[in-house]
Amino acid sequence: MEDSKKLKGKDFVNIGVFAAIYFIIMFAVACLGFIPVFMPLLYVLVPLIGGIPFMLFLTKVKKFGMIWIFATICGILSFVTGMNIIPIFLSIAVGLIADLLCKSGDYKSSKKGILACGIFSLWIMGYCAPLYINPERYWSNRSSYGEEYAQAVMTFFPGWTFPIYLIACFIFGCLGAMLGKLMLKKHFAKAGIV
Repeated sequence: MEDSKKLKGKDFVNIGVFAAIYFIIMFAVACLGFIPVFMPLLYVLVPLIGGIPFMLFLTKVKKFGMIWIFATICGILSFVTGMNIIPIFLSIAVGLIADLLCKSGDYKSSKKGILACGIFSLWIMGYCAPLYINPERYWSNRSSYGEEYAQAVMTFFPGWTFPIYLIACFIFGCLGAMLGKLMLKKHFAKAGIV
C-alpha cells in the first residue's frame, strides 16, 4: 500500500511530457511580448490556454509531488531560457500549494483541481516581478532591446498594475481549467474525477 504512494517512472514521464507541453504554450505566448502592447497578455493567455493541458495532467495525477515537480520544472525551464530566478521560487511555492489542495480532495475533486490551476498559474508573475522590483536593473541587462521598447513596455507595468495582473492570472487560470474540464469530460470520467 505504501509503495503505491511513491512516484514511479511512469509518473515522471507524465510530469515531463506535460511540463514540456505547458512550457511550449508559455513560450509561444511569451513571443508575443516582442510587441509591447501584448506583454500583459502573458498573464491572461498562458493561464487560459495552459489550463487545458494542466487539467489533462490532473487526470494522470494520483500521488503527492507530481504537481509540485511539474511546477518546479516550469520555473527551472524559465530560468534556463533566460528569465530571472523569481519564477523558480514562485513555481515551487504555488506548485506545493496546488498539490496540497488537490491532495486534500484525494486528487478526485474537479473543483479543487480548478482552484489548483488558478493558484498554479500565479508562478508566471515571476516574469514581470523585476519590472516592479527593480526596472532599471532589469533593462540594464537587456540594453539590446533599446530604450524605446523599454519605455513602451513600462507603460503597461506601473506599480498599481501588479495586483491586477495577479488577480487576472488566478481568474484566467481557473477559466482555463474550466475550459479544460469541459473539453476533457471523457478523460475526467475515466479518471474518476468529479
